[in-house]
Amino acid sequence: MGDIDASERLKKEIGLFSATAIGVGAVIGAGIFVITGIVAGFAGPAVIISLIIAGVIAYFTAVSFSKLSESITREGGTYAFVYELVSPTAGFLAGWMWILSYTFVGATVALGFANYLIQYLPWLHVKIIAVAVCFAFTLLNYFGVKESTIVNNVFVSTKIIVLLFFIVLGLGYINLNFFTPFFISTEEWGILQGTALIFFAYTGFARITTVAEEVKNPTRIIPKSILLTLIISITLYVLTSYVAIGLVGHLTLANSDSPLSSAIAVTGNPITVLLISIGAMIATASVLLTAILGVSRVAFAMARNNDLPIYLKKIHTKYGTPYIAVWLAGWLMIAAVILTPNLSQVAALSSFASLLYYAMANVAAINLSMKTGKFSPITPFIGLFSCLGLLIFLSFYAWIIGIAGLVLGFFYYFIRKSNKKGSKAKA
Repeated sequence: MGDIDASERLKKEIGLFSATAIGVGAVIGAGIFVITGIVAGFAGPAVIISLIIAGVIAYFTAVSFSKLSESITREGGTYAFVYELVSPTAGFLAGWMWILSYTFVGATVALGFANYLIQYLPWLHVKIIAVAVCFAFTLLNYFGVKESTIVNNVFVSTKIIVLLFFIVLGLGYINLNFFTPFFISTEEWGILQGTALIFFAYTGFARITTVAEEVKNPTRIIPKSILLTLIISITLYVLTSYVAIGLVGHLTLANSDSPLSSAIAVTGNPITVLLISIGAMIATASVLLTAILGVSRVAFAMARNNDLPIYLKKIHTKYGTPYIAVWLAGWLMIAAVILTPNLSQVAALSSFASLLYYAMANVAAINLSMKTGKFSPITPFIGLFSCLGLLIFLSFYAWIIGIAGLVLGFFYYFIRKSNKKGSKAKA
């Protein structure tokens, strides 16, 4: 990677609070308001253990990202790290899988938003709502990162308040019988399946690295924001899941498209149900907002290296955003919403992609450790093997679609590389 051309430079608008809010906004959403119920179906009350194990695994990878972000402050996150410290080919595949993963993350949370909204507007169609919200947040990202982060800060603050309300209110209605038996018949396998799936929810902790060039003091702010994001998120996930299971049990959660609303309905207060539903919509909207932000920036970074069409690196002269990449991200998510199967399959596919590119980020961190000697390679090694280990517990469907995505990426990369060589030879 060479020096950045002045025409390709982005505005530095993001401070520590906004950086942390981008991370929390990416994590607290689909997992806690949508996927928690699915994981409860695998692990039962032991979903709490799944959450803790996934959090510990995420911690090792988070440390790797913190070290990488201190050294490389380029836009693109995992793509930039792997491109520079492993190889351009590996970097391309990491970026490709990132875009694939978060395209489906965006679709998942858009559908999650719609599932909550139709409880109150049942005459609307789920996919029409999901498409509309994707379009709205694409437009917001188009107008500027500052505008997007302001809206995201409001979203994140609101959903944390709502979750704290859920926890405090729900504690008074917990039925401890729902925790017996704690381990359901699937035993350890179900817990590990739940861990692999819930890791998908935690992966947003590194979202800030995708916009590194737009952070005011990236070498100081990004590492702090990553660790703050993970601490806040794990705490909220564990407490919220404990209360939700204590309110209605894991079977009710597993069979609900809006598990937290189903759980808080035990209180018998319709206003609390409405409040939780609003919180869920805000939370999933926040994840969608940051997903569009992230996908557009990774596509922008890849275009600067000519790994994707170069028009994706164009920056709007007024708004300072990579506007073509922003619209590409939005339209990809709209397409995914229209074509997507059920939520559990989408979550499994996203987990495959995220575990793979996070494993590649840990390889980059190992190489950085060997190159600089500034930190021990033990932590990224643990992060690498834990990510690879979790891949085992994903569904057959996730493997098939995930490998298909990789193969498609390989074909695209080598065809593009061959075309570039052919063009140079003709010149």
